[in-house]
Amino acid sequence: MKWFKLIKNILVVTGSRADYGLLKKLMKLINLDPEMKLQIIVTGSHLSPRHGLTYKEIEEDGFQIDFKVDIIEDIIDPQSTAKAMSKAQNEITKILSESKPDLMVVLGDRYEILAAVISALLCSVPVAHIHGGDITTGAFDDAIRHAITKMSHLHFVATDMSKRRVIQLGEDPQHVYNVGGLGVDGLKDIELINKADLEKILGHKFGVKNLLITFNSETNSNLTASQQIQPLIDALSYFEDTTLIFTGINADPGSLEILEKIEVFISRRSNAYYHQSLGQIAYLSCIQFCDGVVGNSSSGLLEVPSFKKGTINIGDRQSGREISSSVINCSLQKESIIEGIFTLYSKAFEKVLESALNPYAKENSAHEIYRKLRNINTNSLRFKAFHEL
Repeated sequence: MKWFKLIKNILVVTGSRADYGLLKKLMKLINLDPEMKLQIIVTGSHLSPRHGLTYKEIEEDGFQIDFKVDIIEDIIDPQSTAKAMSKAQNEITKILSESKPDLMVVLGDRYEILAAVISALLCSVPVAHIHGGDITTGAFDDAIRHAITKMSHLHFVATDMSKRRVIQLGEDPQHVYNVGGLGVDGLKDIELINKADLEKILGHKFGVKNLLITFNSETNSNLTASQQIQPLIDALSYFEDTTLIFTGINADPGSLEILEKIEVFISRRSNAYYHQSLGQIAYLSCIQFCDGVVGNSSSGLLEVPSFKKGTINIGDRQSGREISSSVINCSLQKESIIEGIFTLYSKAFEKVLESALNPYAKENSAHEIYRKLRNINTNSLRFKAFHEL
């Protein structure tokens, strides 16, 4: 008989379509284990009509949602963000006090995830954090990610550099594991949609040239969100022969300003489309039929390189992340973005894509996390010491 307590009740918190897409494979592994119980808290933009009520995708995948924490109204400024965080922390603390999970699993750097982890700290629930140690200086998510690291007990990072940063923050090296990126690991298990069926789902055809666009606000910028996206809108106006497919944006301060700019642009163009929420499979399927992705989403750096497609990474939102040679960095200037798109379509860049490697690619990421969670001694996690270098 093992002397330590095996984890039985794993509570996963998901706040958006983005983190759920990465967590789904791990959640399935936990759910299939007869000695483990999966519980799910859904919060953030999952429950927002404006963002497509994406909690339905979780249910369609066969998961039971145990708790819904509705916090999103209109996230337009720091005050509304703080209000959403406060509500999340209050509700999740109540849930943890009653459900008493053995471990909370979270991913990333969202403000609703920070609220959940603070609740876990107050309720003495150990936390496993995925994708810590990354750097994204253009958004307040960067500080949130590091704060989550300091309140977490197990760390599943995507690169060796991220592992070093987490240890630099004083975390025990024995509890920091480089498992690679969950998004990359999940690609091999997804059956992508063929072009004809995907066009039916989208409600429009692909063109001869196609770009997939996702742009979120730089929450650390001195520019307004409207000012941030305007150079992209101006640059895309130059490409009249290209089908432009915009995807939904995060529930961040400035998101409504960005959405308004996108809607006005689309209303004036016959070859531009906006999709509130494509869902993971449709989004990834779009990548295979597009020439590249444009914007500042982390997906352009984490998953897209594995498709051997180019990424136009705009501005500072993702600044600090490790990047593949398939990523073309551009400033928030119309001319820089136009030049980046021309580079994307150049013959020289075709050769770059042939040899491009994804720094986040590693085999069996979700299985590695699952194995650690299944066998970890939970009693050893409740008290942390600062690891001195």
